[in-house]
Amino acid sequence: MNRDHDQGRKQGRESEPPSESLPFLSGGGMMGAMMRAHDWSASPLGHPRTWPQALRTVVGLMLNSKFPMFVAWGDELGFLYNDSYIAILGEKHPSALGRRFHDIWAEIWQDIYPLIDRAMNGEASYMDRLPLRMRRHGYDEQTWFRFSYSPVRGDDGAVAGMFCACVEMTGEVLAQRYRDEENERLVTLFEQAPGIIAVLRGPDHVFELTNRSYLALIGHRALVGKPAREALPEVQGQGFFELLDHVYQSGQPFVGHAVPLRVQRDQNDPNAPLEERFIDFVYQPIHDAHGKVSGIFVEGSDVTARKRIEDELRAANRQKDQFLAMLAHELRNPLAPITTAAQLLQRGQMDPPGIQRASDIIARQAAHMTALVNDLLDVSRVTRGQVTLSREPLDMTAIVGEAVEQVRPLIDTRHHTLQVETAPESLRVEGDRTRLIQVLSNILNNAAKYTPPGGRIVLRAGVEADCVTIAVRDNGQGIDPPVLPYIFDLFIQAERTPDRSQGGLGLGLALVKSLVALHGGRVDARSEGPGTGSEFVVHLPRLVPSGVEEEVSEAVAASAGQGLRILVVDDNVDGAEMLGTLLEMNGYQTTLAFNGEDGLASALRVRPDVCLLDIGLPDIDGHELARRLRGMPETSGAMLVALTGYGQVEDQQRARKAGFDHHLVKPADLTKLLELLATV
Repeated sequence: MNRDHDQGRKQGRESEPPSESLPFLSGGGMMGAMMRAHDWSASPLGHPRTWPQALRTVVGLMLNSKFPMFVAWGDELGFLYNDSYIAILGEKHPSALGRRFHDIWAEIWQDIYPLIDRAMNGEASYMDRLPLRMRRHGYDEQTWFRFSYSPVRGDDGAVAGMFCACVEMTGEVLAQRYRDEENERLVTLFEQAPGIIAVLRGPDHVFELTNRSYLALIGHRALVGKPAREALPEVQGQGFFELLDHVYQSGQPFVGHAVPLRVQRDQNDPNAPLEERFIDFVYQPIHDAHGKVSGIFVEGSDVTARKRIEDELRAANRQKDQFLAMLAHELRNPLAPITTAAQLLQRGQMDPPGIQRASDIIARQAAHMTALVNDLLDVSRVTRGQVTLSREPLDMTAIVGEAVEQVRPLIDTRHHTLQVETAPESLRVEGDRTRLIQVLSNILNNAAKYTPPGGRIVLRAGVEADCVTIAVRDNGQGIDPPVLPYIFDLFIQAERTPDRSQGGLGLGLALVKSLVALHGGRVDARSEGPGTGSEFVVHLPRLVPSGVEEEVSEAVAASAGQGLRILVVDDNVDGAEMLGTLLEMNGYQTTLAFNGEDGLASALRVRPDVCLLDIGLPDIDGHELARRLRGMPETSGAMLVALTGYGQVEDQQRARKAGFDHHLVKPADLTKLLELLATV
């Protein structure tokens, strides 16, 4: 009976739930329930009833903790874990319960085994953000963990297992990495920003950050950690430090536009001069969490190039206005006597000497206006690079003589003394005869105009190194030092007298510089200031003399015009009649037509040797007329000359394509026209 009673009590204990017989597994959430219901027959840990007290104590503590934990126990490190550790296992749960540690985490075993070994030898370890490549969701993923491995001793005091409390740091590490990448990207943007950027902290404006553009502006020097007044001592007294103080104290931003900054940018030379830059900038106060100003954010840009361009544009605009005023004055001056003389001639009450005087006035003033217009066109062609030089070997002694001859009337009118000195050696250059005469005559004209009556002008031509030099020195009004560097710019003139008696448009010296440059030379201007006179020196590459000098005859027979038939076609009746009269006075037989069709009929009738054709005709234009004349047997061999107001390079090219032999711009120079006709 006692035996039956004992057997019944034994069977009763075997049928008791584990939570009653094993109180350390009571509670514990999901994992506590799983451990109570788990089949432990295949686990190296055996049934919980066989677990030593030390393991029971650790498991009881672990199951009732909200911190991710696991225990690995015994020689084969059977694995036990709590609810919070399930998320770390991923798909390894629930099969991981009771299995061997190695079998569960085989993919990271090489990384964690040294730490496990230390724990099993009685040494605890702590790892922060240890990278582990884990496979817990069917694929490899990079993770990071903070954990501690601690040895757990059995009932006999020997290490029987290990305990781990861990936190997965993957999200935090990735977030920090993203923040670091963002910060790096922002720092890169900050560094590479084209504008100047700096951050200043505290009332002393200590540099905390600067970018490359800021360092490029002030010269590459150590700034970070230094107060602004110490870092940029040369800026003291320019108002910037005072502005920083005001922004810091008031909390109000400051915006500056094209503010001048003088700074020593060359840090390799302590004696380097200050450079002036112009900057647009903002001083923006930085407020802390309490709304107090803690620093200043500096942002802006170096606008020196823009400022200089704007200044140049403003100066050019002023020069343009001055030029237009001069142009109006210079054109009205000759128009007034021309108009008066024409009105007197219209009345028909003048005697022959009066008519001659009026005619001379009109011719002289018209020539002056033509010269003004030619100067304008020359400047336009030169500045657009549309001047082509006719190069040939030239003797500058002869060029000097012709230039002096052109300017002689002005020199004599102003009672100047002109002294010409030429060196005995060869002064040969390769260049354009007409353009070089224009260069020297412009310089001589300037000397005559800006020297008071009775002055002295000296022209010296000689050789200097490999150059032929022509220097023109006068004792006139001289040039102000501020004007001297710009004397060859367009529309620049020395100070004029109130009556503007010197005349001109300020184009001559600009033409001189451009034409000399086209010849491969240079021109210099020198003056000690007002009242000291001035000197202009032209340097041209010297043409080394050869053993044989060619002689060219330029004589033109005076009787060349006898019997030559000329057809003039121009819809400007007055212009055609005056040109016809001049040609007849020089021995030419002249026929006039005032439109294209009449011109064709006249050509068939008179068979001209030369046709002077206007381009802008009312019926057919001059180009079409030229093509028709070239196609007619009666005029196919005639010289065709375009006589027009269109004088650009493209106009000349179009005339040649139409069949013209020559192109003259109205009003034509009679001397040049007669020389041209003399070659027929």
